[in-house]
Amino acid sequence: MVESLKDKVAIIGMGCTQFGELWDKDVDDLMVDATSEALEDARIELRDIQAVWAGTANSGVNGNAVSAPLQLQYIPVTRVENACATGIETIRNATHALLAGAYDMVLALGFEKLKDLGYPGLHPGKLSDKFHPIYPAGGTGPGRYALAATRYFQRYGLPPDEGKRTIGKISVRSHYSGARNPKAHLRREITLEQVVNAPMIAWPLGLYDCCGVTDGASAAVLCRTEDVKKFAPHRQDDYITIKGIGVSAGPGWGKYKEDYDYTHWPETEYAAAQAYQMAGITNPRKELDMAEIHDCFSIAELIASESLGFCEKGHAKEQLIDNGATVAPQFREAVMRKCGATEEEIKDIPDPEDVLIINHSGGLKSFGHPVGGSGGREVYEIYKQIQGKAQEPSRQVEKVRLGLAHNQGGHPGRFVCAVIIVGVPPERL
Repeated sequence: MVESLKDKVAIIGMGCTQFGELWDKDVDDLMVDATSEALEDARIELRDIQAVWAGTANSGVNGNAVSAPLQLQYIPVTRVENACATGIETIRNATHALLAGAYDMVLALGFEKLKDLGYPGLHPGKLSDKFHPIYPAGGTGPGRYALAATRYFQRYGLPPDEGKRTIGKISVRSHYSGARNPKAHLRREITLEQVVNAPMIAWPLGLYDCCGVTDGASAAVLCRTEDVKKFAPHRQDDYITIKGIGVSAGPGWGKYKEDYDYTHWPETEYAAAQAYQMAGITNPRKELDMAEIHDCFSIAELIASESLGFCEKGHAKEQLIDNGATVAPQFREAVMRKCGATEEEIKDIPDPEDVLIINHSGGLKSFGHPVGGSGGREVYEIYKQIQGKAQEPSRQVEKVRLGLAHNQGGHPGRFVCAVIIVGVPPERL
């Protein structure tokens, strides 16, 4: 049996840039900013880092893309790319190197400067599946996820208007949270009516159902848990450990399989199963305190939530969304009012054990999705919440002990997915 990595690797420092249309910064600036914050947080020097894993889809080709701006002095730098799973993949590779005993302290860095690529978000362009001449032809992100949304509505009996309002509530919650996050790109509250009446991109996905094209970077400093006292004595009370990691790449022909229905993500299910097994989690809805999941589109969050085991398939509407079970308690009433809930619905508060806060950062919906930077940015949110150091005090969630981050790249039927679970080490529970 494969040995578990649970609690054997610690994150002792993290950094995350402002996300947005950062015209005044180059990709080099983003790498330096994220790394500098992570090093300062860990209270170490750059020279203490023995190896780097750098994740990017389009903003760097090899190790020199990182070694030059950071002025690294001849240490190993490995460029990692695994579509939208790239950020978590950098942390996974760094973790395995530490467990192998190859290094004592490493840096996992993810970054992307999408605005400089001229990538509009609709054309497949550089971010499409380049490895088959026919399969990706004519596809766009919104179009492919719209197919998933309409199929979900049909399979689970949601009338079109009701289905669109259901996924719209996800966007309302994400924007409410993102409006209070200083590092988010789109810091603006929206109402359900604004979501429903927004310009259409690919029905039922309107403007507010789609995440933005964004610049950003994130970084993490890692060491073996047994070495925290040696390398980061000041972190004894607030470092976090990696509980489990899963990565799954599907065979990729879902569109042509008669039994594939677009309403579940098999790659997410397999990656989650790997991570849950490592972490010893059997009931994620009750055991996790928060989750940052891949909401490139509102329907993506809904189906990912079901595929991650947060509720029964086909029941996210009543089990997660309509009752406000994914909203931080301090935001629940305001968000539900923006979603048009009745007083009776607002007063019907879910059992605390059934509350699982999802995308409290604002998610990709508020941050956008700079491909290499998103995974680390999600972990950064959990890291800060566990430490009690949310940048805006109103965002702080009480007693966060265990969180999950999830990213998936590709499109329904052809995904690669990464899931990581982080939390408080056993001795602090």
